[in-house]
Formats: sequence, structure tokens, C-alpha cells
Amino acid sequence: MPSKAPKVKGKQKPQEEQREESLQAVILADSYEPRFTPFTLERPRCLLPLANTPLIEYTLEFLAHAGVHDVFVYCGSHTEQVEEYINASKWKLPSSPFKRLLLLKSDATSVGDAMRDLDNRGLITDDFLLVNGDLVSNISIEPALERHRGRREKDKNAIMTMILREAGIHHRTKAINHKPVFISDPTADRCLHYEEIHASGNRGRYVSLDPDLLSAHAEIEIREDLIDCQIDICTPDVLGLWSDNFDYQSVRTSFLFGVLKDYELHGKTIHMHILADQYAARIRNLRAYDAVSRDMMGRWTYPLCPDSNRARGQNYRYTKNKTYQESGVSLSRTGKVGPACVLGRDTVIGEGATVRGSTLGRKCQIGRNVHLEGSYLWDNVVVGDGSTIKKAVIAEGAVIGKGCTVEAGALVSFNVRVADNITIKKSRKITRAKLGDSGASERTDIAIVGDEGEGYEYAANSDDGSDVSNISKQLYRNPQASESASSVSTLQSEELDFEQAEDRSRRPSFMSETSDESAPNKDFHVEATASILDGLQKEDLPENIFLELNAFRMTLDASQHEVRRAVVAAFIRRITSLESNGVGAQEAVNRVFSKYRSVIERIVLDKETDDKPDQVDFMLCVQREFVSRERGENYLLFVAKEVYDLELVEEDGILKWWVDARSTEGGMGNVRGLTQQFISFLEEAEEDESEEDENDE
Repeated sequence: MPSKAPKVKGKQKPQEEQREESLQAVILADSYEPRFTPFTLERPRCLLPLANTPLIEYTLEFLAHAGVHDVFVYCGSHTEQVEEYINASKWKLPSSPFKRLLLLKSDATSVGDAMRDLDNRGLITDDFLLVNGDLVSNISIEPALERHRGRREKDKNAIMTMILREAGIHHRTKAINHKPVFISDPTADRCLHYEEIHASGNRGRYVSLDPDLLSAHAEIEIREDLIDCQIDICTPDVLGLWSDNFDYQSVRTSFLFGVLKDYELHGKTIHMHILADQYAARIRNLRAYDAVSRDMMGRWTYPLCPDSNRARGQNYRYTKNKTYQESGVSLSRTGKVGPACVLGRDTVIGEGATVRGSTLGRKCQIGRNVHLEGSYLWDNVVVGDGSTIKKAVIAEGAVIGKGCTVEAGALVSFNVRVADNITIKKSRKITRAKLGDSGASERTDIAIVGDEGEGYEYAANSDDGSDVSNISKQLYRNPQASESASSVSTLQSEELDFEQAEDRSRRPSFMSETSDESAPNKDFHVEATASILDGLQKEDLPENIFLELNAFRMTLDASQHEVRRAVVAAFIRRITSLESNGVGAQEAVNRVFSKYRSVIERIVLDKETDDKPDQVDFMLCVQREFVSRERGENYLLFVAKEVYDLELVEEDGILKWWVDARSTEGGMGNVRGLTQQFISFLEEAEEDESEEDENDE
């Protein structure tokens, strides 16, 4: 027996080395959360440039540094573009550190679908890293990986380790309107509970904690100072849990929350590895895009800085004023650049032009006396003489005419042309993308881009930034993307501005879809929609949902119209979520509206009036939600019939809505087709009643 001990010990080291060599990684190249419209209508988020380098490059660099050998890239929208880029990148060369780099194509419409598909493929054989394709990080995972494997050897139920970074309560890469809260047992680095709370309103004042946790653990730590970039070390058991629970759709609000909640059922534990230094951030939204860009200018992300020249063909050098510049840049004698700029190859900056705190891609042409401040211009952008662009994003191939003004928060998408002397108002999103099932291009709106311009305003239905109703039919038909509060709270809150989170008074920069409402009203829509949706998901009592909604209304002084709009947005998102989980559309509509009819009854208060303004407004909100949604005509018909059958909206209310001019404006008329049958039925019934009344007389 003594002779066997050295033999076992001698084998142990090669086994560990072999295990390290087999470290795998999964990149979610599509976040399934459309927060970068209108850019993502034409290009996947992972290929959008950050400091003139596609986002996925930073993720691949992180994995290469971590010693990963097998990488599986999960794609959603624009798969062909991702495939073309990866195949032409340095990561496919013989010198690549990856033994295998495989692009996985699927019809997944959520993270949950992707994970279940991955489990079915049988590609994961050992511990793997789960990351997103918008990760920027220079952290070393070796300590976390070592501790994870140590726990795994002792307890096979320790299935996952989350790598988190301390950052304080306020940090410009963190979300503004919602905060992830981790409750843990610090003695075992074990996460006990996870919840997302909101920064304003009553929801930001508490978390729901099981009292049993307090009695079962001698010490509990509550952390809301952590940056969560969703860097997770997982065992193959994680995939099994995704497959066993088809209601899991998102990594944190579904999977993490569900596993922790059901600990008594399956006994699986999830742990935390918290870093006090190093850099990690996700480009979740435009606000984070700006924050990380500025961190790169300050070299906080080193070595992930432009002068590291990570992408093929780059040759940046770091110059004075925190400026990174490629070869071939032409700066006029009177032009001024810096501080904190990135200048791509062959960019030309004209006489008298000033460029400050901005990133310019390759082959940009900046005219004379142009003023650029805090903006992001991608490759091949042309800016005419005398134009001013502040805190805006101008995508590849766009042309801004002479004497133009692009205000803070404007997003000008690919190949848009803006005529001379045009002002692009703050928060406007201009695109030339082809929309609709027919693939026909939208006509140019000369009121937006001028007589010689090309493009139109991308008008999103939902004012909250999740924008699922518009983009789902264009990209990957993802109603589930709006399920979490973090999806609801995007453009309105987190992408609101280029300034630091603490400086809320310096809005606006990355504004929301609508510019005609005050900031408090925008905040109300974001918070109220998230609150209602959360209550619907948890199947809270209707009176509790309305109580919290009313608290938001009084706190932010919202109008009844804004209340109705938030209720409709949350209801529709819940309906599409149910349908994505196998419930029929008509049944989903019935289930939500019948169970929570009392919520509608409390916001539609005009049954004693002749004009029915509340009912008309309610139906307009419903219709607006369906304008660009997949099968919007069907949904509108189902909802119209349901609210009529439940007597939430009266016959007069339905008919007055139908003839209201607003119900036919713009894209509103595109979803009326199927509902016309129902309207005709009501009109005929009304005529029959009138004839009967006349006969009685």
C-alpha cells in the first residue's frame, strides 16, 4: 500500500495540467437585448467599434490571456457578419492561442435558449468561462479559477463562480437606475441571494430577503458596490440546470436568482470571487460605451489601449494630450486636436477645426472650422465645413453636410446623408436601414435630413430603451429580452448621457427616444414599467402592483397618460414573454388582462363621459406598442377583443379610438388590418340596435 501513494501523487499533477489545458469558453456575441438601435439594425453589437476596435476583439484578448483553448462564439443577429470577421481575424491564423474557435449558429432568442442549445450539442466537457461579446477586462482569472476548482474538488455541488469587481456605490460604468445587490456568506464566498433594485421610488429602498437565511448563516454580507460584468466560471452542471428549467432566460435575473431560490430543491451553490483592483466593464449601453472609451484614454484599461494595436493592421501610437494616432493622419496647420482623442489612419482634419475628447475612425474627412466634442465618428465619416457635433455617435459612411449641428445624444447610423444647414435634434436616431417584412427601404424624410439628404428618424415605440417591440422582428424576434428590469431600464436611464453618473444635472447626451418629455417623466416610465413587469412576473396581487405604481406616480408627478402608457408597456411585455414560453398569443392576452383587470379599471376612469378620452388614450397606447412588433396586427385584435369582452373598454370607447386621427398616423395604420373585422362587427351591432330602437318607437 505505501508504494501506491507516490504513484497516485505522481499522476495528480498531469491531471491538473490536462484540466487546465482543456479550459473552454463561451462568448455570447449577441446579448439578446437591443440597446444599440439603430446601429444594430445593420451590424451586430459585438462588431461595433470601441476606440476603433470591434468589441469582440477585447473579449477574445481577455480569453487568450486567461489561457482558454476552446472558444465557442454564440451568434444571434447578423451571424454572417460575425463569421466573416472571425474568419479574417488573427484568431484564425496558425499562431492563434486558441486550439479551436467555433462559431455556433442557432435560432436562440434569449440567453436561456442559447444555453439549452449548447447543452444539447455536447461540446462542453469541463469547466468553462461564460462571457459576453462586449467585455473589456484586463483581470487575471487564475486565482478565481484555482479557488473554483478547489471548491469543486471538495463539493461537486459548487457549480459556478462569479468574478466581480469592487467599485464603490458610484462608478461611471455602473447602471444608474438599477443596482445589482449580492447577499453572501463571506466565510464561504457563497452567494445566497441576488436581486436588482431601483435607484428611485419605493423599489430602491428594500430587497426581499428570506428570513431563513439570517438564521442559517452566522454572517451575511450585503453588497451593492460591485461591478458585475458577467464573467462566470461554470461547470457542465450549469448547462444541465438551464435545460431543466425552461423558464430561465437571463443569466442573473432568471438563472442566478432561480438557482439560489431553489437551493433546498437541488442543493447547488454559486460562489463569488471579488477583486479589489484590475479593470472589468461591459459595454451594456451607450453610457457605458462612453465611460469605457474615456477610461481607455486615461489608460485605466491597460494593456487594452489603442496603442497596443490588438487588431490586425493597426499602428497606433500614444502622443501628447492623451491622444492615440495612426499613421497617415493629416492635421492642418490651424487645426487643433486633444486632449483625449483617437485618430484613425488617413483621417483628414481641415483648417480651423477643433477635435476634443472624440474618437475618429479611419478615412474620416473633417472640414474647415468644424467643432467636434465628446463624439464618436466611425470609419469613412464626412463632416462638412462649419458643422458642430457634440456628444453624438456618427456611424460608418455617414455624411454630415456643411453648416450642420448635431446635438447631444443624436445617433446617426450607417450611410445616412444629412444635407447642408440641417440641425439634428438631441436624442434623434437617424437611419437608412430597411425595415419591415417586405425588405423595402423607408422613404427619406426631408424634414429630418434635408432635401438632398438620405435617411429617416428611427422612431421606437417603447420609450424605455428596451425597444423590443421595434427591433424584435428585424433581428431575432426576442420578446423575452424585455423581461428583466435591466432590459427595461436602458436608453432612458443608463444611456442617457456621456457624463458621469454622479453628475445628473448635466444631461442630456445620450438621450432617450422622445425629447418632448421632461426627465422626471422619462424616469417614471422606466421605473413604473419595470415595477409593473416585475409584479406580473412574480404574480403579485393586482392591488399591490397598483399600490406601488401609485407611489411612483405621486413621487414623480406623472400624468394619467403616463400611467396608462407604463401599464400597457409592462402588460405587452409579459404577454410576449408568455408566448415565448409556449403559451398561445390569444391565451396569453386573456391570462394577463383577466387576472389584472382591476389595474386597468383604476387607470381608465371615463365610463360616465361621452368622449371616452381615457379609453381612447389606452387603446392608442396599446396600438403604439404593436406598430413594429412581430404579428402586431394579431396582437392588436386579440387585445381589442379582450378588453371589450372584459368591459374594460366600452363599445363607444373602441369605436372612438378607431376613428381618432392619431390611430392612423405614421406606422399606426399598419397594424389596423385584422382589427377592422372586429370594428365592423361592433358597427353592425350598433346599427341593429338603432334599428330596433326605431322599430320600438
